[in-house]
Amino acid sequence: MRLEGRTALVTGGASGIGAATCRRLAAEGATVAVTDVNAEGARAVAEEIGGRAYELDVRSTGSVRSAVEAAESDLAPLDILVNNAGYDEFGFFVNTEEDMWDRVLGVNLRGVIAVTHAVLPGMQDRRGGRIVNVASEAGRVGSPGSGVYSAAKAGVIGLTKAVAAESARYGVTCNAVAPGPIETPLLMAAPEALGELGERLVQGMVGKTVLRRLGQPDEVAAAIVFLASDDAAYVTGQSLGVSGGLAMI
Repeated sequence: MRLEGRTALVTGGASGIGAATCRRLAAEGATVAVTDVNAEGARAVAEEIGGRAYELDVRSTGSVRSAVEAAESDLAPLDILVNNAGYDEFGFFVNTEEDMWDRVLGVNLRGVIAVTHAVLPGMQDRRGGRIVNVASEAGRVGSPGSGVYSAAKAGVIGLTKAVAAESARYGVTCNAVAPGPIETPLLMAAPEALGELGERLVQGMVGKTVLRRLGQPDEVAAAIVFLASDDAAYVTGQSLGVSGGLAMI
């Protein structure tokens, strides 16, 4: 119960790593605001863990502000923020178009910026808080078929370091996890989108791990909860690979 008495908000909490993180946070004693553009999915997870659900589209600053204000009014000021919402459209970069860039960057990078911008001032005023961003090994080593996604996740790692440096004097830490190939709806959509090529891409990612397997959402959630807890009080500005040894750097 490392997080008893604390309030957390998780974006993209309706499925995958986000849902696993909501469950882990609740199991450790936190009260969890489960947010997602999929309001029905968020409600299902919230009911399961005794949290509250809020519809939140990270691409809209109005939606972000509304959800954060509602969560803090209904529950309590936020102690923990997990920026998890993610999105990708698989395809080689030369075949992408500007609208796709906007969609992928809007969720994966601008969304993290927007939610952090909404939550961070309160944490600084209260002289404490934990921010954990879900980046990706794609942001550190690049991922064929996900060039714009890789760029967005590299941006998340840079933002993490900048916010950590600016917020340390306020008692706020900011870290990232960098998952590798994790068995989530997002990754499993690659074979659907690209057929046999998508399957080869997924298997290629698995082959680059030294553990030679897909990771599970709960394995990423465990790392997120560690970074959100006092066990990681002296850790900030870091990007923790949860990737089966995919990028040993």
